[in-house]
This record gives sequence, structure tokens and C-alpha cells, in this order.
Amino acid sequence: MHNSEIRVALSKLNPISLDAIGSVKLMNRIEKKYVFTSGKLNDLINLLNGRYHVLEIDNLRVLPYSTTYFDTCDYLFYYQHVRGEFDRYKIRYRKYEATDTSFLEIKKKTNKGRTIKWRIENKPSAVYFDKQAVSFIEEHLPVDSTLVKPVLVNHFTRATLVGFEPKERITIDFNITFSDPEKKIQVEMPYLAIVELKKEGYSEYSDFKNLIKQLNIYPTGFSKYCMGSAILNDSLKKNMIKPKLLLLNKIKNEYTRDSCN
Repeated sequence: MHNSEIRVALSKLNPISLDAIGSVKLMNRIEKKYVFTSGKLNDLINLLNGRYHVLEIDNLRVLPYSTTYFDTCDYLFYYQHVRGEFDRYKIRYRKYEATDTSFLEIKKKTNKGRTIKWRIENKPSAVYFDKQAVSFIEEHLPVDSTLVKPVLVNHFTRATLVGFEPKERITIDFNITFSDPEKKIQVEMPYLAIVELKKEGYSEYSDFKNLIKQLNIYPTGFSKYCMGSAILNDSLKKNMIKPKLLLLNKIKNEYTRDSCN
């Protein structure tokens, strides 16, 4: 799937500004993820046309992001996630390349299945965390800031769609790459698309959920952080996420097959 095709599909949607989506921040939300071949993105965006607005910043609807994930030396947060623990955490710096802004973010998955996100505008310092960041971490993360280090870097391209009735945000991620900040190794995944539906509540009603079924795409749990770490770090235990690794291989094969046709 070429970026130009995705841009053409997105150009047909009505735009919305960054200021206008303030009412749909959804910092306390329910999330559903969909993982599939990027070759289906064009069809999906065309299905959503007329039902959702697309975020536009400086005439751009396809925006680059970069994320640096942190974990402890024994990968506490990785293992919390792959074991499916509730009250699990994730900490990261996310840079919004289009606006040159950076946020330190902490996410918590509660025992009620909700995702709570806290964030502050903050850039990593020479030692990664300045005084403001340390204070923020002490308030929201049950681990001392001195015990975490950068373990994974993720780059991707994102389009963000917004619906108002009910309040929904849909993020469409592609052009996904992972790299190890220490070993300087990188893996590229042009075949992969990750779409996330973010809603206020548990209501089953959603145009998006009904439309994406038409493409035989269904929700599945998926963590960029865990998958990138598992692929790049041979020392991590992966038995619990083996089905997700097999899914990635299936998606890659489907993308390769379709590209050759």
C-alpha cells in the first residue's frame, strides 16, 4: 500500500482541526485494536467516508510519530502485559513530528478493562528525565524513575479520524518500524496496519465496528511495545505471545501474496 493511495483516500473525508477535537480526547476510555494487512487500508478509509472527520494539521492528514518506550532492567512492564495483568503500566515519550511537540505519557490498564492515560508536555533530557518528569512519574507510576531506561524506539505514520455521536477516535497506524536504542538494529513492517478504536464507554454501537466487519477484520489484543520488544530482544520470553507473532507472519504473507498479484 503506497502512501499516495492512502492520502487520496483520506482527501475525500471532511477535515477537522486539532483544536476542534479537544472534546474527544478520551484520556479515560475503552480501546479495541484491529491488526491486518496494510493492503486493506484504502478500502477501509473509503468505507468510513462521510461518517468520520480526519485530523488535518498544516494541510497534512498523514502525520509522522515517534515513540521511545521505557522499562526496567527485568522488563517489568513487558511481562505485566504479556501475562495479561490488570493494573499494568506503560511509560513512553511520544513525539508529534508535525507540531514538534513531545509528551511524556503513562498508561494504565485497570482491572475494569479501561485505559487511563496521563501526559505532560516534556522532552527527554540528557539523563532522560528532568525534575518535572520525575515528579510526574512519582505521581503516576509505581516504579522509581531511576529504575527505568529506554528499551525500544518505534516510528510510524498515523491518520486520526473523529466521530462525535457517539464520541469516538480512530487511529490508523502504518509504515511501522521498530529499533533497539542500544544495539542499533531495526525492523521494518510495511505490511502491517494497526487501527485502534477509542470510546468513552462499553456501548456496542459504533459505525466503525460495523463497517470494518465488511472487510473481515475483527478486534484482537495487540501491543506495539510488546511485539517490537519480542522481535528485537532474543532474551525475552515469548511463549505467551506466540499467537500474535504467528498473526504477524500471516499478515506479512498475505501482503506479499497480494503485492505479487
